[in-house]
Amino acid sequence: MSDDGPATGGEASLERTLSAAVQRTGALAAGVYLLAPHEPVLHLAAVCGMPARAVAPWWRVAVSAAGPLSEAVREDHLVWVGRQEDMARLYPNAAAGLPYQFALAFAPLRGARRWGALALVWPKSHPPSLTRRERGAVLASASGVTRILDEEPGSRGIPDEPRAVPLLHTGPDPAQTGMAADDLLSRLPVGALGIDLQGRVTYVNDAAARLLGRSADSLLGTLPWQSVPWLDSPVHEDRYRTAVLSREPVAYTATGPPDRRYDIWLYPGDSGMSAFISPSARESSADAPPPRVAAAPEGSADTVGAGRIHQLMHLSAALSQTVTVSDVIGTVADQILPAFGAQGMVVSAADAGRLRIIGHRGYDPRTVARLDGLPIDTAVAPVGHVLRSGVPAFYADRAEMVRAHPRAPLVSDKKAWAFLPLVVAERRVGCCILSYDDEHPFSAGDRAVLVSLAGLIAQSMDRALLYDAKHDLAHGLQQALLPGTLPRVPRLAVAARYLPAAHGIDVGGDFYDLIRLDDTAAAAVIGDVQGHNINAAALMGQVRTAVHATAGSRPGDVLARTNRVLMDLETDLFVSCLYLHIDLAERSLRLASAGHLPPLLRGPAGVPRTAPLAVDPGPLLGIRPCAEADYPVTTADLPPGSLLALYTDGLVESPGTDITDALADLAHHLDRVGDRSLDAVADTVLRHAAPPHRHTDDIALFLLRSR
Repeated sequence: MSDDGPATGGEASLERTLSAAVQRTGALAAGVYLLAPHEPVLHLAAVCGMPARAVAPWWRVAVSAAGPLSEAVREDHLVWVGRQEDMARLYPNAAAGLPYQFALAFAPLRGARRWGALALVWPKSHPPSLTRRERGAVLASASGVTRILDEEPGSRGIPDEPRAVPLLHTGPDPAQTGMAADDLLSRLPVGALGIDLQGRVTYVNDAAARLLGRSADSLLGTLPWQSVPWLDSPVHEDRYRTAVLSREPVAYTATGPPDRRYDIWLYPGDSGMSAFISPSARESSADAPPPRVAAAPEGSADTVGAGRIHQLMHLSAALSQTVTVSDVIGTVADQILPAFGAQGMVVSAADAGRLRIIGHRGYDPRTVARLDGLPIDTAVAPVGHVLRSGVPAFYADRAEMVRAHPRAPLVSDKKAWAFLPLVVAERRVGCCILSYDDEHPFSAGDRAVLVSLAGLIAQSMDRALLYDAKHDLAHGLQQALLPGTLPRVPRLAVAARYLPAAHGIDVGGDFYDLIRLDDTAAAAVIGDVQGHNINAAALMGQVRTAVHATAGSRPGDVLARTNRVLMDLETDLFVSCLYLHIDLAERSLRLASAGHLPPLLRGPAGVPRTAPLAVDPGPLLGIRPCAEADYPVTTADLPPGSLLALYTDGLVESPGTDITDALADLAHHLDRVGDRSLDAVADTVLRHAAPPHRHTDDIALFLLRSR
């Protein structure tokens, strides 16, 4: 599918279906996004109802992006955004690059496989909600597009630029009244242009041709910004996009050659746009000599268009959400590579005089292995020089690279490169390399955007490297303090799991332990130190040591002595803790709680009812002086085959969930799965209570079964 030449059979079917979708839903425009076969990127393949250029910043969107289009594809459901306020609230990253007032719907295209999504746009005058009829029309249109993609292979091609699909009208031929309209407009002293839904000039009167310095014949059928170079600027591009997307009139004043100001009015409609141009009221009359038109700078690509500016805003918002180095690498690969049409990426960091590769895409691992660990002053590639000098380097083809670095092209089969130094406050953080499978000239505008983007990546990478270093230190400390293995106790089976929080630094103060007292007795402990940092992990180790020192004593005394240790440490953190003395000979429990959640006890097979044990809790450790801290002891039976579940609050507490309901749900789940092996029970409990990437607190789970 391409923007030039007649459509093939599959393309023509898709075009008709897309045009019908606009008319069926009452939308002002529609587009089809197709998922690339070998990369997680959605490509805009066709657009109907507006020029492809109007949506250029969104031609490629990563599936992982935090936006409505990506969500529709990932979650396989219709996504509706009725107002700009909703976009800002639900998708702040996407809203940064979409500062326009309109309504959007994205419907997934899933048939023989996951194809992509149908995108529909309405003006801001649309009510904030879809009606039932509109929703049905959107889903029916998506089904029609999906059917075409399933049945006609020719419709599935992904173009370099989206194909502009004409909107098929069924009304009377406009030519019937065209002669009268032409006669009327030709007499106006104001320049008038007609622009169709693909952005091409369909009408130009004499005044417009004179003001623009072009003949009518050279303007008709062309895109205005291609025929008139001074219209190819961020000012005009942004105003034009605003009019197209909002379907509201736009008026502004702009400067044309030679430094002359013009008033421009844009009036969008369902069939296209009317544009009027006249010298600004502060300029001379329209009878002044026509302006001299400046020559176009190389393809008119040396300016940074408004689309690129919005793209930069969107990428900046995406990078601001990254935390780890892996997050930064993923964002660069999933969003920046497709946005700039690159096929490869390598990110290196300076480490002890060598270049350490911390992320890559689009390269053979063997190539990466050869590059990893090279000295910073290596002559194999420009990366060392770029990192030392802090000056970016661009190579449009292999010949340019060979002239500067003869050995570099031998490293891979890439044919163009952009080497971007990652510098923060004069510190060289690393280097980001974008590479292309084909020759790729870099305009001044491209270079300006890439250099600006390198600054954003550098700040995100610097922050992520610091985060990862702190995380590795804290995580290593925590792993060293948690028990590597649990002791074997006759007639007692145990299983334990620790799950760090899905967000933030993966370290906290949750802990568990099993202490063998003799062949028929053991002590089990679980607790939670306040906070998620190195201090919490260190205090957790001190609490475990204090419990070990007094294990075997009366449970209330163990907690009281541990509280004394915390008070002596004068820490600002507090600790919840549950201590159990298990007597396997007498089949009984004695336990005391320092503000911890009660354990769940599941009866033996045949009587599998699960319920919380009634425990009289004492105060949290570390908040009350020793003389005032009292920890009552509770006694309970432990029949053979019984299952005890000890846990921290991360397993059952979540925003908007009542703790009583959460405990009842956990008990019900243990009723159903408690007869399985303890490892299987532990794994299924975590999957049930803590879906991946959704829990916001650490989770410790400790299961014990008497045998």
